Amino acid sequence: MEQKKNLIITPKTKVLELIETYPELEDVLIEYAPAFKKLKNPVLRKTVAKIATLQQAASIGNVKTEELINRLRKEVGQELISGDEGAQYNYRTPDWFSKEKIAQRLNASEMLAEGEQPVNQVIADLKHLQEGQIFELEAPFLTAPLIDKATSLGLKHWVDKHSEEKFLIYFSK
Repeated sequence: MEQKKNLIITPKTKVLELIETYPELEDVLIEYAPAFKKLKNPVLRKTVAKIATLQQAASIGNVKTEELINRLRKEVGQELISGDEGAQYNYRTPDWFSKEKIAQRLNASEMLAEGEQPVNQVIADLKHLQEGQIFELEAPFLTAPLIDKATSLGLKHWVDKHSEEKFLIYFSK
């Protein structure tokens, strides 16, 4: 039996910390939002789940943060929370987007398949982006932690969801 059962589940709780502390919640996550099935992939588990918060996971799974947190808290007997702290991501084509302005592209799927975390590479590339240029990131899921980081650096983004397995995320200064 884990002795770390005193983890309080909040929107800022890391997904990996949650499922290591409460392994029984992995199935609850998957049942709640099928997109979480990707947690079974050992590469994604080691990379994305390690840095993604439940708030970001809720965005990835397209579910409300408050509902996800309360579902998980209820399972382990914690008090329910109120107020949705969910992050908002831009899914509408912005005025600044134009294919001609794409200066650089990166496919995160290839890096993830090799067990690499693309965040540092993308952030380094974004720092060299010129005003008006666009960076295109292809990923097999919504890269919420990366979008949050880029936004904190003053970049704009647009998420173009093609399928559950293909997201194009565009960044611009």
